Amino acid sequence: MENQTYEVMHDGGVPIKSWTVGVPFEDQARQQLKNISRMPFIHKWVSVMPDVHLGKGATIGSVVPTLGAVIPAAVGVDIGCGMMAVKTSLTATQLPDNLNELRTAIERAVPHGRTSGRGRARDKGAWENVPNDVMDGWIPLAKQFDVLQEKHPILKNTNNIKHLGTLGTGNHFIEMCLDEQNSVWLMLHSGSRGVGNRIGTHFIELAKKDMERWHIHLPDSDLAYLPEGTDHFNEYVEAVEWAQHFARINREVMMERVIAAVRTTLGLEFEARMEAVNCHHNYVSREHHYGADVLVTRKGAVRARLGEMGIIPGSMGAKSFIVRGLGNAESFCSCSHGAGRVMSRTQAKKLVSLDEHRQATADVECRKDAGVIDETPSAYKPIDQVMAAQKDLVEVVYTLKQVLCVKG
Repeated sequence: MENQTYEVMHDGGVPIKSWTVGVPFEDQARQQLKNISRMPFIHKWVSVMPDVHLGKGATIGSVVPTLGAVIPAAVGVDIGCGMMAVKTSLTATQLPDNLNELRTAIERAVPHGRTSGRGRARDKGAWENVPNDVMDGWIPLAKQFDVLQEKHPILKNTNNIKHLGTLGTGNHFIEMCLDEQNSVWLMLHSGSRGVGNRIGTHFIELAKKDMERWHIHLPDSDLAYLPEGTDHFNEYVEAVEWAQHFARINREVMMERVIAAVRTTLGLEFEARMEAVNCHHNYVSREHHYGADVLVTRKGAVRARLGEMGIIPGSMGAKSFIVRGLGNAESFCSCSHGAGRVMSRTQAKKLVSLDEHRQATADVECRKDAGVIDETPSAYKPIDQVMAAQKDLVEVVYTLKQVLCVKG
């Protein structure tokens, strides 16, 4: 029966249900999803969120339930990447007219970006001397990381503790926002940083080697999978759960630092966790759907079970949303993780002028230089269209408008 809330594609595999009515959906992303749909262990169908776009290995905005196997590239290398937001007791009237000092204080409190080139004294996006609060955050991670290192020595020379409580680059950000009542929110976006990237890359390569050894031919080598019952499957699940734990703590540590920076700069005491949400959008989860216990990989998608809170950020200068899940079973209880790109980073740098970027972010205290043009609002789908396409997946609880944004 035809359902107007989503579109259905068939290409020789399981159906592909996409909540993409009224939003762009590139042909390359469609082909990537068709390749995934033909894998023999997909449970029921693949769900696609309205922020869908081409990704490395697997499509951003995809929800892939599997039985008896997992595809590491369907999670990606930014394992546990996600969002955190807290509502404060501050209101817009308590903020200064010029937010530059606040942005500078947050930038000092949280390492961000990356130092390019060799021979540099240190990476500005990592800790040179790990502070005590970061050490405390590492305590629940340390023991299991030692176990992982023993099994996978390649993880020893990663930025692990030195990246805890740090932001990173690309689309990762820290923001101050106002809701409809002019309450101040603090929000940030980051994941498992260098160590999570190494874990993801390592297991994608192990899966590819297993496919070669077993002479399994795939429509795309990035769809290499790990069958349940194998050592690599068990080790991947163990490692990815640790990386997801790292990512959650990473956001907690950063948020505490941001709150402290805002308190110090404003010289005000305020309540900082009147409401709080901390959710992954690149991860693996064991869940029960349509009569089976499955592994659900969400790459650029947020779990939205009935009543479950989530965050859907727009681009710099746009709106963001705190949402409540509607528990839509056909989406495997999922929603989008953001607006979704409509142009690549390279395209954005070629097509968007600095003046256009400055105009689009005129109301936001943020970087206005050429180094962030790849993150400019026009590089992303219009967030209102994305939200309209998933009205049966989530309901909006708060609409947030960015007033300050820190980018790596």
